[in-house]
Amino acid sequence: MTTSTTAESSASTPLLDLQALVVAVRRRRRLWSAMALLGLLAGAAVAVLIPPPPTAVTKVLVAHQEDQPNDTGTLIRTDVELLGTTRIAEKALRSLKSPEKPEDFMRDYRGAGLTNNLLQITVTGDSDAEATARAKALADAFVADHVKRMRDTATAEAKALLDQRDRMRDELAQVNKAIGEGSPESGPKASANMESLFARRAELTSRITDFGQRAAEARTGTPKVVAGTQVVDAPRAVRHSLPKAAATNAGIGLVLGLVLGLVVAAVGTVVADRPVLRREIAANLGASVIAELPRRSGRLWQRRRIRAARERLTASLARTVRGSAEPVSLLELGCARSASVIALDLAAALAPDGPFVIVDALPGRQLAGRRQKPGDPTVVSGKRAADLSYEERRFGVGSVAPGTAWTDLQYLGTQTVLVVRAGHGNAAWLHTVARQLADQGIEVIGVVLIDPDPRDRTDGTLWNGLHTALRGHGERQARQNSGGTSHAVKAVGEGQLRTERQPMWATRVPDSDQEAR
Repeated sequence: MTTSTTAESSASTPLLDLQALVVAVRRRRRLWSAMALLGLLAGAAVAVLIPPPPTAVTKVLVAHQEDQPNDTGTLIRTDVELLGTTRIAEKALRSLKSPEKPEDFMRDYRGAGLTNNLLQITVTGDSDAEATARAKALADAFVADHVKRMRDTATAEAKALLDQRDRMRDELAQVNKAIGEGSPESGPKASANMESLFARRAELTSRITDFGQRAAEARTGTPKVVAGTQVVDAPRAVRHSLPKAAATNAGIGLVLGLVLGLVVAAVGTVVADRPVLRREIAANLGASVIAELPRRSGRLWQRRRIRAARERLTASLARTVRGSAEPVSLLELGCARSASVIALDLAAALAPDGPFVIVDALPGRQLAGRRQKPGDPTVVSGKRAADLSYEERRFGVGSVAPGTAWTDLQYLGTQTVLVVRAGHGNAAWLHTVARQLADQGIEVIGVVLIDPDPRDRTDGTLWNGLHTALRGHGERQARQNSGGTSHAVKAVGEGQLRTERQPMWATRVPDSDQEAR
């Protein structure tokens, strides 16, 4: 039975709850909003404090002998790589009469192939005039180098063809000589030899003519390449707009900061494992969420509904305290101020029933250190709680934050309402709180959730009954059956525990305009 229940629980719990992740990241909007704003300011500052260097640009039309309509850009990519060689850089520096090293100069310019035959050269310098001069020198050096390479290629090709033609001519001369020296004998063998010589002479003559034509074509193609390779866009300085650059850099910084902030918020949420949804907090504490209140007073149009929700919560707690024979306490986790306000409202609601004492065990003396006003309830510190008589009506206000003295909580009340701030404690600590309260025999009546997510639609009610302090609840029932009495029962003089309590209705007060339940 236990094995099957554990398996079903493991199967129903997702490895990563996307809804909880989205809610937790949205709650940390201050983090990623601040990082986005920081990125925006950093981008704008970079544009202002580190402006781009003076830049000049020029465009060169490059003609190739191997140009084809279906070329994929291989030739222009080769030209871009040739532009970034020390040979081109050295020629440009020589024309500029600059002592700069070619390796250093190569870092100040770059080439880009716009089309299969159009090369763009971008150069930076100390000033616009220097950048323009550098661009012109680079374009001229590249054009000269490209023309020289094309001419050398055409010359080498033509020379090879002419050399082959000359060898063919020498062989043709030998064939003609053999034909002239042929014997006048008429026989089948002599006739065959002469026919072979004449056929060879015709073939050599045709090949000599072909090689001559190909050499001429090789020479003819070079002028087209030379005329086609030229600077089509004269070097000019690029004008930079500071507002445009600042806006562009600020937009990039905003996006990068926002993405980085969201990533940091998401990773931090997963690592911290701090429940923010009602269902998670109720499941980890083993008690239902009975009310929700914002951490702050809220916007102007929300204050009326928040005040009404506080009044409903106070009335519900007052009915519970009046109907319980055992002392009730408020234990906070991450919201000491909210717990003290709820305690003061509850004391004011119980004032007509007679004197009431608040035992303040909150960190920092939230209640005991405040200035008393006429009509305020009596507040004593946790150290003086032992001096109170059992006849005095009281309830305690304490904390279950890390460092809590767990054994002292039972003196504040054997029944408690947890006032928990959403997203404050991690899942492990919520489990620790539930386990420690159960060990101390303190029954958790419910949970008041402070600062809930306004878009949370999960159910914070545990329909299968109370889970926290099941052992304490069982022990309390055992003490009732065995005739044990509590301090409150002794004070009243009753012979057995009275465990009836009024129902507590859940109240929800979101930060948005949605209706309170």
